[in-house]
Amino acid sequence: MPSDDAILIVDDHEDTLYALENTLAPLGHRISRATSGDAALKQILRGRVGLLLLDVRMSGVEGLDVVRYMRRVEQTQHIPVVLLTGFGPDPELTAAAFALGVADLVAKPVDPWALRTKIRYLYDARRRELTLEQEVRDLRTLLKDRTDPSDHLPRTGPTHLDARVPPQRDTPWAAPAREGT
Repeated sequence: MPSDDAILIVDDHEDTLYALENTLAPLGHRISRATSGDAALKQILRGRVGLLLLDVRMSGVEGLDVVRYMRRVEQTQHIPVVLLTGFGPDPELTAAAFALGVADLVAKPVDPWALRTKIRYLYDARRRELTLEQEVRDLRTLLKDRTDPSDHLPRTGPTHLDARVPPQRDTPWAAPAREGT
């Protein structure tokens, strides 16, 4: 994930969006906003979203519906999602959210310091994960492009890997036998 991928904040209340933007601004990441689930999905599908901070209950398309859709689309299924709820503890909501792979469920009003810490960790972890995935792809390409001269020789005899290991001699570190002992 490039460092300019946005943190997308989605809530249908402007005052909440404003408060969340101010809470996350010290992280230094680009912040984008949406006021509905539909608008959020459009931004997500356009790309460049690195993390989603999403209200659960909104008019129109609700937060869990956005997550359900995201998890079905390959390009969006691994974007970290933090859900916000203002309705207190709800075991059914919690179970549904975590079944969809949501990273966390945060109750409103949010603790700014705790939210910044969670968002920083999730954003950075996803960036590291994508960097490692790219490194693995690069290494696989290098290995694929690398030609082994023995691959071009006709194979005779056993093809098992152990057959290519030369027979072992007596260990050189073994002490020679003494005469007269």
